[in-house]
Amino acid sequence: MTGSKTAPFTADDYRARMERAARAAADAGLAGLLVAPGPDLVWLTGYTPTAITERLTLLVLAPGQDPVLVVPTLEAPDAAHAAGAPALTLRDWTDGKDPYAATAALLDSGGRFGISDNAWAMHLLALQKTLPDTSYAALTDALPMLRAVKDAAELELLAAAGAAADATFEEIRNVPFAGRRESEVGADLADLLRRFGHSQVDFTIVASGPNGANPHHEVGDRVIERGDMVVLDFGGLKDGYGSDTSRTVHVGEPTDEERRVHDLVREAQEAGFRAVRPGVACQEVDRAARKVIADAGYGEYFIHRTGHGIGVTTHEPPYMIEGEEQPLVPGMCFSVEPGVYLPGRFGVRIEDIVTVTEDGGRRLNDTTREMVIVD
Repeated sequence: MTGSKTAPFTADDYRARMERAARAAADAGLAGLLVAPGPDLVWLTGYTPTAITERLTLLVLAPGQDPVLVVPTLEAPDAAHAAGAPALTLRDWTDGKDPYAATAALLDSGGRFGISDNAWAMHLLALQKTLPDTSYAALTDALPMLRAVKDAAELELLAAAGAAADATFEEIRNVPFAGRRESEVGADLADLLRRFGHSQVDFTIVASGPNGANPHHEVGDRVIERGDMVVLDFGGLKDGYGSDTSRTVHVGEPTDEERRVHDLVREAQEAGFRAVRPGVACQEVDRAARKVIADAGYGEYFIHRTGHGIGVTTHEPPYMIEGEEQPLVPGMCFSVEPGVYLPGRFGVRIEDIVTVTEDGGRRLNDTTREMVIVD
């Protein structure tokens, strides 16, 4: 079962998000936010331009003023049909006109603004030239938690995406592995994700044998052999929200060491999950998982953070990593994915998406975390 789709987000939903973002900007000492096409714009307005080009598209949010979306005239009709369009004012500009002058009229000429990480440098530099007394901060630095706390509808969409990823794993464990290329199994994963409702497949990692020691191997031409450990990590977007899960399977019977390492990673993943509760710093999730692996003598082989946030993108704040003191808040969603990677031999990773509840955490992936034997 892959879950049911919630009702579409309404203009009121997007209005509330834009108002929350403007308040957060003021609380951070910013004069406003400038949001370019990308995940932040989708989350705030429901608008995705049909083509992202050199023409300026920019949402301007500032405390005490109505949201304004600056758009090229030829794209204004599409923008007007976005779900959040009734909650904002469209200001279009035609080719041959100066979009930066039009945007500057909306801004405090000496203000400091948060700007989308993925805004084009040419646009930022042109704004700075037009308003030389303004300054800017990347949105991830200025408001890293802007999209981090999900509402009930978002949590339902994330749960449905997780259920679709789980259904994909239940199917992939029954396909042949031995004698096939990693790329073939990766194609199976992509097809299954789409079958279970994903509109976008972001990654299909199939890392067999020694390739499993590279956490981001993805897929290659290596032929999977009997005796291989195989790391599977896959996900994408379903109804606009992300999935991301990892399981490590074995082709045929594993050795005692392979079972021991797999059990160790499973215990670390459980420890990380059990550390999740409101008020706990993100780094404590990393510490809990890492301690299990370090205490067993494999600490140097756990070579990445324990987790990352997920929402309208598959990687976003918050991050479960040493030094991140942001406290967990109910509604946050992120991965818990410890791993052990033995160079030239094999790797193991187990990953679930977890959401923070009022008194702990809830997994959004529920396939077995025990070792699965495949053919």
